[in-house]
Amino acid sequence: MVARPSRSAPRPLAPVPDAAGLRAVALAYLARFSATHAGVERMLARHIDRWVRRAVSSGMDEDDAARAVQPARGAIAGIVTDMEGLGAVDDARFSEFRARSLARAGRSRRMVAAHLGARGVDEATVSHAVEEALGPRDGEGQETELAAALVFARKRRAGPFVRPDADGAEVDRRYRRAMDAMARAGFTHDTARRALDMELGEAEDRIMRMRMA
Repeated sequence: MVARPSRSAPRPLAPVPDAAGLRAVALAYLARFSATHAGVERMLARHIDRWVRRAVSSGMDEDDAARAVQPARGAIAGIVTDMEGLGAVDDARFSEFRARSLARAGRSRRMVAAHLGARGVDEATVSHAVEEALGPRDGEGQETELAAALVFARKRRAGPFVRPDADGAEVDRRYRRAMDAMARAGFTHDTARRALDMELGEAEDRIMRMRMA
């Protein structure tokens, strides 16, 4: 009878990451997800870090493991540049798509910009993408911001979206809480007030128009 290998036996250590392997990892990742330049760099760095941890847990000296992956770390920037050349990484395109998606989910212009900045997108690209996706701050963008505030209010079941059977105390309480929450979420006082004071039919129509744009 052939003995079965123990389920607790550690997996064999994979080969040291190299440029070819990292390129394959990047292509596989980008086939599933949209990502920024900085995001792909971080993903590849984490892939290398995981190998180092496994190597150390397998008995390799930590310094030896760190030295072994130095060429791979040095290859990351070039691999991401290659991905940009293929069109698989495009910070501007990513930012415009994500800005529209976030606004439709009820995020303010300010929070959209903060989200993109946290993804490693540079300030100029963020500014251009937000303007392209949401409209100029002093024009069309105001209407998009108002529609996003309405989505936010709907999630809070406040203003035009309060329950029909809510009594006056609950209506007022939800209104106040929504105003506070919308301020924290980056909406101006005027935008929040306009959203919460709007009639239900107009509110739903504005949300629909934003999502169809």
